[in-house]
Amino acid sequence: MRNVGTVVRGIRTPIIKEGDDLAKIVVDSIIKASVSENFSLEEKDVIAITEAVVGISEGNFATLEQIAKDIKNKFNADHIGVVYPILSRNRFSVLLSAIAKSTKKITLLCSFPSDEVGNDILYKEDLIKNNVNISNDIINEETYKEKYSHFRHLFTGVNMYEIYRDLVLKENCEFEMVFSNNPEVILNYTPSILACDVHSRFETKQRLIKAGAKQVLTLDEILNTSVDGSGYSEFGLLGSNRSTDTRVKLFPRTGKELVYNIQKSIKDKTGVLVEVMVYGDGAFKDPIGKIWELADPVVSPAYTSGLEGSPNEIKLKYFSENKYKDLHGEELAEAIKKEIKEKKKELKGNMASQGTTPRRYTDLIGSLCDLTSGSGDKGTPVVLVQRYFDNYSNE
Repeated sequence: MRNVGTVVRGIRTPIIKEGDDLAKIVVDSIIKASVSENFSLEEKDVIAITEAVVGISEGNFATLEQIAKDIKNKFNADHIGVVYPILSRNRFSVLLSAIAKSTKKITLLCSFPSDEVGNDILYKEDLIKNNVNISNDIINEETYKEKYSHFRHLFTGVNMYEIYRDLVLKENCEFEMVFSNNPEVILNYTPSILACDVHSRFETKQRLIKAGAKQVLTLDEILNTSVDGSGYSEFGLLGSNRSTDTRVKLFPRTGKELVYNIQKSIKDKTGVLVEVMVYGDGAFKDPIGKIWELADPVVSPAYTSGLEGSPNEIKLKYFSENKYKDLHGEELAEAIKKEIKEKKKELKGNMASQGTTPRRYTDLIGSLCDLTSGSGDKGTPVVLVQRYFDNYSNE
């Protein structure tokens, strides 16, 4: 039996710029690392590439002016309601500037005490002190400034109300902000709505339409086609990140072609069939800041077919402490291996799989890769995951 299971390696690459041949860079970097670190590729290894370098290499960018033009063409409204944006300087601030360029007034409806991924906008203890019911109460801007604006984010030290207000005013656009967990509240201000939430956007849009909104668009309906030569994405502005103060990098568009090109090139050069995926934010939650990492619309926008599906695993502890509670050592090991080899093809709902994680492979592996590469200065935008599909019975 192997003494080591899954192995994860962050692979360093050259700094990737627009127009680079990313497939070649990834393949060359993997092979170079295998030589310098003395390891071999194996069947079903996973090569994962962060979406950031995919979008950069394909030149999938859009300027503030291009975004503003698309919003103006699709709304043509002097007053736009911006509903449930993520509270992020990296994710949303440039987009908000573009929205402000496209209209004369913005009413920004913010959920509280946090946005959908867990970024706080006020201190929860202040809500308790002021007897606020977060399900029904509305906090207007004046009340926020009076009772809650002393808030500073645990990690960033900033107050996003102040940042968003100043960005909008800088574009000579009128600004107001209201806090409510009922999206229909925005209709008290304007019937033209841009729903900016990520994972709950379809529900929000349907609620607003049912409540009588004149027009509701979601972020994936902005920049879903090119405007004046801009980049674009099937996810529109969802998954975009700040590139500069006047430009964003969009979620990658050519990922599917990339992953199969890399898979073929590795097969041609090594004879090994690997799986390949593009990954963005991992799907995990920080226990201290309570931030759910997944601000992208999906963990993986592109992957090879061998990564379809979810784990079908038995819980070793369950068998060890129940069916084989009287076995030990080699006898126990052999019994467990036999259970694994003879397990049913579908264990969903079976006690044998209780406590396992029935998430998709791409979400699990993408989260693992995001934690490995990070978003800072590690310089490893490619991650190699080996033996992920092994189990205790593999020799």
